[in-house]
Amino acid sequence: MSETVIVAGGCFWCTEAVFKDVIGVESVESGYIGGTVENPTYKQVCTGSTGHAEGVKVTFDPDTVSLPEIYDMFMGTHDPSQLNRQGNDVGTQYRSAIFPLSDEQKAQAEAAIARWNDSPDAEAVTTIESGEWFPAEDYHQEYWEGEGQRNPYCMAVIPPKLMKLRKSFADKVKS
Repeated sequence: MSETVIVAGGCFWCTEAVFKDVIGVESVESGYIGGTVENPTYKQVCTGSTGHAEGVKVTFDPDTVSLPEIYDMFMGTHDPSQLNRQGNDVGTQYRSAIFPLSDEQKAQAEAAIARWNDSPDAEAVTTIESGEWFPAEDYHQEYWEGEGQRNPYCMAVIPPKLMKLRKSFADKVKS
């Protein structure tokens, strides 16, 4: 039976590209979560005034890739030590956050953050939040597979994230 998680780690195009490359991930949807406006638009979220984060909803087969692995991949492919930013993307919409859908997911999210903080890397500022999910506009879905590979921003940011994924989770990456 499939499981779904929601994470936010900067630009959703970048996070979506990472999870689309994971064995056992069945679907990835880009969207907005954690804000105060119903059905926000990309333009609204980009202002930083709605409180939403750009996030991804990842549906996966837990018999193939575990929830702790999903959270470790999330923590390991963005910089969870940057507050309200990822690289040149600055604002609360680019925060590092996990949005658990159950008590078990919350416990596993806390454990993943603790594992990260036990490593020699910088301390995580990743938050655990709740919120209503709103899918992003259609042109944001599967962005890397289409427009993203012609977008200079994506070409600069996504390949290093995919390299981190392949280096640290080689047995979980699609060939």
